[in-house]
Amino acid sequence: MIDNIKKLVKDFTLGELRGGMKITATELVNKKITVQYPEEKTPISPRFRGLHALRRYPNGEERCIACKLCEATCPANAITIESEMRDDGTRRTTKYDIDLFKCIFCGFCEEACPVDAIVETQIFDYAFSSRSGSVITKERLLEVGDKNEKSINQTKLEDAKYR
Repeated sequence: MIDNIKKLVKDFTLGELRGGMKITATELVNKKITVQYPEEKTPISPRFRGLHALRRYPNGEERCIACKLCEATCPANAITIESEMRDDGTRRTTKYDIDLFKCIFCGFCEEACPVDAIVETQIFDYAFSSRSGSVITKERLLEVGDKNEKSINQTKLEDAKYR
């Protein structure tokens, strides 16, 4: 009986509405934390693993020696590598594809690479418009690596602090 009376008083005095208005009023005076995304970016962890990239040596030659360790350690089977022997007796990749739909961004490929050829960058804002766009090819991986080599080196230096 007492609970019914309390509920009736609360309903007539618009208690829930007053509670909602109180929350709204406090939020109006609080400092806003909205980020204007394309112009401003929030800080990300130095250990963040984003879009993959293939790196080159300073002389311009690609680092990947087609050992296929990254392909073997990938738990999602997202990496596909094909290779051939070159005239000088070294082995290089002819095909290096990563299916970003399959990839779980675990970083095992990066850890397994003996020559530090494949890395995961700090890039998180990428998109593709078709399902076939989810497969990132060797050419695109090298392009990402060339474009972001300076930030990749910086990230490697910062990551070395945490080891």
